[in-house]
Amino acid sequence: MNIYVVALSLMAGYLALNIRPANAADGGGLFIEPGVTYERGNGKLDLPSPFDDDKADVNGFGAMARVGFHISEAFFVAADGRYSRPTVDNDDYKADATAYNYGLTAGVQMPTTLGIRLWGTWVAGGELDPEKDENLDLKFKGANGYRLGGGIKLGIVSLNLEYQQLKYSDAELQKLGPFTVGENLDDTDATNDSWIASVSFPFSL
Repeated sequence: MNIYVVALSLMAGYLALNIRPANAADGGGLFIEPGVTYERGNGKLDLPSPFDDDKADVNGFGAMARVGFHISEAFFVAADGRYSRPTVDNDDYKADATAYNYGLTAGVQMPTTLGIRLWGTWVAGGELDPEKDENLDLKFKGANGYRLGGGIKLGIVSLNLEYQQLKYSDAELQKLGPFTVGENLDDTDATNDSWIASVSFPFSL
């Protein structure tokens, strides 16, 4: 958690001194939007027999980045990438995980220094890889779904909240007990419904 706070502080200072907001008076162009995220969600694991299906909380910090175009001071389209290190937690276990996903974002914003932003994101791919729990180690792949979000932009800073719904359509059985398996499981999947709060920094190149 501390490394995210340090990175956020350094990023904010650099951006405030060296760049201009994405809605600057040039009327449009390329923009980059890095940021820090925090996710709180509920996951469901559809496991193969003889294992029971399971539910878990999925919470943790991460990072985001968008690269794209802003048009006519009011519209933006961007590639959207996310990386996070959430904790998967239920009554029986608690495990760290690595997750990433990527997609395409389109949105609108008020062409003012202080303004509202709204967007939607189609998530095209990604993975969720919890660490080994007892005798089972699964990696979930083939993420697809969407995010719907809104934010308040204050100059080069945007305070954001998003709802995310993802489904992982494939799974890889990496380990079973002491054995390394590496087998794809067609009848196993996972879902993750979550809220994501973030602080991001949209700026023109």
